[in-house]
Amino acid sequence: MIKQFLQEEEGQTLVEYGLLISLIALVVIGVLTLLGSKIKNTFNKASDSMNTTT
Repeated sequence: MIKQFLQEEEGQTLVEYGLLISLIALVVIGVLTLLGSKIKNTFNKASDSMNTTT
């Protein structure tokens, strides 16, 4: 029973996917933190130009 538990790789694969997802989430959060204000300014400029043309 213990040998079978140690030989199963399904749990390891799940943990690896969990680590990959958390790493990707951290990268996305970091990028959004760094570029968030620039993206906000871009959308604000676009909104302002749309409001002034109508």
